[in-house]
This record gives sequence, C-alpha cells and structure tokens, in this order.
Amino acid sequence: MQETKLTVRVPRELLENAKRYASRNHTTLTHLIEAYLQRLPVDESLENAPLVRSLSGSLSDKASVADYHQHLQEKYGE
Repeated sequence: MQETKLTVRVPRELLENAKRYASRNHTTLTHLIEAYLQRLPVDESLENAPLVRSLSGSLSDKASVADYHQHLQEKYGE
C-alpha cells in the first residue's frame, strides 16, 4: 500500500498525551493513527449495523435455513 503524509491540527495537550501513550506502549503516533483508521468501516453494509452486531453469534454456526424453518413451525405451527 502506498503511503502518504498527512498534516493534522490537534490541541497540544492531546498530542503530548498521545506521544506519552505511544512511548509507554512501544509504538509510534503513526502506528496508533493507522490502527485507529483501520477500525473505521470501509462501507456501511448491514454487517456493521448495531442490531446485526448485537445478534451475531446468537445462532449456532451449524444451524441451517431448514433448522430455522423447523423452529418457526414448532413455535407458531401451520
């Protein structure tokens, strides 16, 4: 990936705090900023929607659509 320079303006106290944090964690400001930016969603797909995230993992990985239909049939009948 091609890198580019970036100029940002932040309050001096915020910058000094970030520098101390980076130093204590044996990293650089560049790596901290890069790690943060990588966490931003690339797109606004439903996978990142809060409701989808809250439901993720609530159903077994082995469950199929047929299992779900069976569950609905048992729950609500025909």
